[in-house]
Amino acid sequence: MTSLEWSASPIGIDASRWVSRSGCRTVLVVAHTITSCQRLLDVIEYVESDPRVQLVFTVAPDVFNPHVRRFLDRLGALVLPWHQAVRERFDLGLAAAYGGLHQLHAPLLLMAHGAGHSKRVRPASYGGPVLAEPPVYGLDAQRLTHGGRVLPTALALSHDGELEVLRRQCPEAVEAAVIVGDPCVDRLVASLPRRPDYRREMGLDEQQELVVVSSTWGRDGVFGRWPDLLPQLMMQLPAQRYRIAALLHPAVWDAHGHRQIRSWLRDCRDGGLLLPDPTVDWRGPVVAADHVIGDHGSVTAYAAAIGRPTLLLPGPRSMPAAGTAQHLLATHATHLDPRRPLPPQLALAATIDPQAVMAALTARPGEAGVLLRRTMYRLLQLAEPGRHRQTSPVPMPAPLDGRA
Repeated sequence: MTSLEWSASPIGIDASRWVSRSGCRTVLVVAHTITSCQRLLDVIEYVESDPRVQLVFTVAPDVFNPHVRRFLDRLGALVLPWHQAVRERFDLGLAAAYGGLHQLHAPLLLMAHGAGHSKRVRPASYGGPVLAEPPVYGLDAQRLTHGGRVLPTALALSHDGELEVLRRQCPEAVEAAVIVGDPCVDRLVASLPRRPDYRREMGLDEQQELVVVSSTWGRDGVFGRWPDLLPQLMMQLPAQRYRIAALLHPAVWDAHGHRQIRSWLRDCRDGGLLLPDPTVDWRGPVVAADHVIGDHGSVTAYAAAIGRPTLLLPGPRSMPAAGTAQHLLATHATHLDPRRPLPPQLALAATIDPQAVMAALTARPGEAGVLLRRTMYRLLQLAEPGRHRQTSPVPMPAPLDGRA
């Protein structure tokens, strides 16, 4: 769809001429990035099958949005151009990032796109005052307000600690806050009984151990700080015993280009590295993993919450917010030293108390689906239909790029 195109249905003043089902409440799914879109896909299923509800998607402004439209097309989603989405009214908007939200006309349910709100706002590169303790990203007035107006009608939080941070940083948004837990955690837990199936789908022998290397984006992530780590693992870990999978944040792929990432890792792929496309659900490999090597990104926290032994890259330039799962890992996890032999470090990696990590991620374990569904129907001003379905396991891992 070019910048000059405009969708004639299912919304707009002439939509009634073209639709087969009229009178639906309209929900706008605001996809900023692959990562935020993946979070929203966990949530839209709570309303998507309701015959009274029509979902439409749009790609919102973000530096990491180049491949979002292609991802949505593969899902069969009906996508409105952004310039049309900001000129229509909707009964509900769903978002897991912040760009352009002030332009939308809809009651907005806003949620985090990762494991809670752990990162602090980065200081501006062009100077300005340096704060002793920068605000927590996503719970700050800069993200949640515009022109004196609170943007979200409902702000989904994972636990009470986030509510206290919100109270300090953006008290005007407290009224919108609703503690719902973490839908991603709940789906991971629901997937644990299927661990043998995920491993079999990934081609793992019963004797083989899966090492998952997770990297968030930016220079503080594994991929940015230790570019030789994956080649070192491939050389030091015998292939008969170990398989290695690299889960790179979609923003890593978007910042450098998919072809370039695959080229940089060509030798590792030739040696059998599993390199899922960034649109593939990363949770299956995490459930299947025997070891996780990660950084301050969300994947590492989720892996620790389901009991995976974790080696952590030495801390980023700024410590995660206190009380978060990422802060718990930064202070208690076994730290990786890529300059020392890696197999002994894997063997000594500790399992951080999963219950403690889980408690830092969610105050409503197993309830996120029920609470988010209730919130969405409240905003849609519709009665909830029937009973809520049980939380479903994550999909089986799609074919992974491992050439050996």
